[in-house]
Amino acid sequence: QVQLVESGGGLVQAGGSLRLSCAASGRGFSIYGVGWFRQAPGKERECIGTISWSGDTTYYEDSVKGRFTISRDNVKNTVYLQMNSLKPEDTAVYYCAADRQGRVYGVGRLYDYWGQGTQVTVSS
Repeated sequence: QVQLVESGGGLVQAGGSLRLSCAASGRGFSIYGVGWFRQAPGKERECIGTISWSGDTTYYEDSVKGRFTISRDNVKNTVYLQMNSLKPEDTAVYYCAADRQGRVYGVGRLYDYWGQGTQVTVSS
């Protein structure tokens, strides 16, 4: 069983940066595919990016492309979401999710494990 814990959220001014971490406990995380999702109040959860188990392949949703970067350190069992040039519309609870077979999806229900989420608030 793998547990995911997100951290690094907080309050930041527009134009600022935050780095979120998704730390995994348990064995096998280094071969898991990971997705980052966010859910703003009153909106559906959306996938903003994914990273393959090796870290070689990433995907970004158009609204964050060029501003957000996903990376991972499989020795530390951690995946990161670097967020730059933040905008008020990035305000949401951010979640990481993992697939134990190494696949990545844009659909949240296909993932095996989820973190509890971390709040990101961007003020204008």
